[in-house]
Amino acid sequence: MRVDIVTLFPELFEPFLRVSFVGKACAQGVLSTRFLSPREFGLGVHRSVDDTPYGGGSGMVLRVDCVVQAMEALDADAPSGVRARRILLSPQGQPLRQPVAQRLAQLEAFMLVCGRYEGFDERVRSYVDEELSLGDFVLSGGEVAAMAVIEAVIRLVPGVLGNIESVSEESHSPGNAGLLEYPQYTRPAEFRGQGVDPILMSGDHARIAAWRKERAWERTKNKRPDLLALDDAATTKKEPT
Repeated sequence: MRVDIVTLFPELFEPFLRVSFVGKACAQGVLSTRFLSPREFGLGVHRSVDDTPYGGGSGMVLRVDCVVQAMEALDADAPSGVRARRILLSPQGQPLRQPVAQRLAQLEAFMLVCGRYEGFDERVRSYVDEELSLGDFVLSGGEVAAMAVIEAVIRLVPGVLGNIESVSEESHSPGNAGLLEYPQYTRPAEFRGQGVDPILMSGDHARIAAWRKERAWERTKNKRPDLLALDDAATTKKEPT
């Protein structure tokens, strides 16, 4: 998988791409990344990439020409001629949910466009395929969001994680019916008066599976009832009997 990143601060990604399973994916060639800064197409001696907004207002706006030229340059030099799906990182985008990560994990390449300052010139949006957001809050730039997208996606690519079954049972995953994950326990069996349900230590796999299904439902209902409301008609999200 190839991820192209348009950012003014590529150095922010260096430690992220060196450690944990993301670093392993890079080392094994499962994940490759390319960076290009809009400043390469900036204007004047200082290679300016932003300007004051038309109509007035505070802050500086990223110029459409600098951003679009960076995207097009990455596409023009794409390995094997594979054009990356262009994704704008913005608080106005659709939320990054697990189904979105699963869809992106099927792609050969995608591009993440990171903003800064007061945001993008509106015309940038006509040059991308979709917009993604981490949630209803604002960051100073899109780099943190880009790292979140990369990690959410690359861990779904076969061979990146050692145990693919653990992915299918996680919160929001289809294997867990889109529910939150059930509670997990390990040794010691008792800690400061808190124990572990005997069912989990019984060795009865059918009872354990039923217990986990019930706890996943209860946890979702109590913590994230909005997830149940997303698909009330789905039988996979009906309360276990």
